[in-house]
Amino acid sequence: MTIEFTLPDLGENVAEADVLRVLVSEGQHVELDQGLIEIETEKATLEVPSPAAGTIKKIEVSQGDVIKPGQLIVVLDEAAESPKEEPAAKVEQAAPERKKKPPEAEPPAEEPPAEEDGAKISAEQAELAPAEARDEAPEGQPAPEPPQERPAARNGVRQEAAPAREEEEQEAPAPSGGPGGRTPVAAAPSVRRFAREIGVDLETIKGSEAGGRIALDDVKRSARERADGGGGAGFRTAAAPLPDFTRYGEVEREPMSRVRRSTAENLSQSWATIPHVTIFEKVDVTQLEAFRQRYRARVEAAGGKLTLMAILLKIVSAGLKEHPKLNASIDLARREVVFKRYYHLGVATDTERGLLVPVIRDVDTKSITAIAVELGQVAERARAGKLTPQEMQGASFTISNLGGMGTGLFTPIINPPEVGILGVGRAAMEPTVVDGSVVPRLMLPLSLSFDHRLVDGADGAEFMAWLVTAINEPLLIALE
Repeated sequence: MTIEFTLPDLGENVAEADVLRVLVSEGQHVELDQGLIEIETEKATLEVPSPAAGTIKKIEVSQGDVIKPGQLIVVLDEAAESPKEEPAAKVEQAAPERKKKPPEAEPPAEEPPAEEDGAKISAEQAELAPAEARDEAPEGQPAPEPPQERPAARNGVRQEAAPAREEEEQEAPAPSGGPGGRTPVAAAPSVRRFAREIGVDLETIKGSEAGGRIALDDVKRSARERADGGGGAGFRTAAAPLPDFTRYGEVEREPMSRVRRSTAENLSQSWATIPHVTIFEKVDVTQLEAFRQRYRARVEAAGGKLTLMAILLKIVSAGLKEHPKLNASIDLARREVVFKRYYHLGVATDTERGLLVPVIRDVDTKSITAIAVELGQVAERARAGKLTPQEMQGASFTISNLGGMGTGLFTPIINPPEVGILGVGRAAMEPTVVDGSVVPRLMLPLSLSFDHRLVDGADGAEFMAWLVTAINEPLLIALE
């Protein structure tokens, strides 16, 4: 049987990828799950596995191509002896893409076509959109039903969030003009959600896609224009033209990787739209280090490494329960605060491909030993380029540790839609006054940045003070 294998769904908000390598050749026999191509998204590098065992009849992509979910990769002549259910399930991922093509050719007369590619946020905005449930509801219908085949939340995201997202999907296509009002604005659910978060009214935007459909870039452009021209305090995120550097000497150019492009876009957007406040503190971790040394062999026996980061993850998750504002997001369009009852912590990790943020889920329910084991595994996959997009979604708070590079205090930039991030520097021995005497103590620099639209200065200071107290009393933290 001949299989036309297309690029499957790469995860929420991942609209395209670069082909780094083609791992097979025409006429080659491949096994089930053998890598066909290696691709890079804005978040990760990964191999696309074969959906079945068989022979490669034709390869439809080349190194350097930019491809999208649903695009044909290879034509595979499936081996007769491998009629397994697993390959069929994987091929089914791509089948809906092909089945939706006929409606695109004949869109309804009164509404613009709901193209599949339009339902995904562009790659450059992957980290700005909420990393929760994937929106697949059709556009342009007055009362769409919630998705039936996909779970309401992915990767362990809390279950109570599902009704709220279903309500968003039902409200998104609704006309804003009431009875006899205007025709609904044509835009994907993910685009509508992003517009709500940054306070942009879709009614004021002219869409650039077919039929006037509004794309994510249209919303960004509108936000930049509003910032540039409103209130006299414009913040221009568009790149300024550069001079001709060759006038001054020899230069060398190299293309930015997709990860680097995404990082630049996301951090610029964060700095432009979020009023950052950063609180700095140095905390005595002398006892915590003694605690770590005492129990590290026990954790190593379980297959992990007891690092300061593993302990801090547990402490921070407990602190977020005590200070829920730091584990929330702002919905400006609805004028609501979204308090998250799950504690998924992102860990900023420096790799050769750029900054990646894998997520340790449900940290509050795991022991320090379990966290240490998982943290080591995730860090290894990140450096090897083996992280999947799903492993970098759903964080409710982020920790950025630059201690290994010798950094002290610094200003970490918030990763939207989160409202806080903790920066960790390098611990060093310092002379400290204790009970009237100057003694050497191991001091750890901490830098807490928070979104001042939601978190007041007092809230941030109380959270930092809670962390300092918890770190100073490590014996209160259960290892198991």
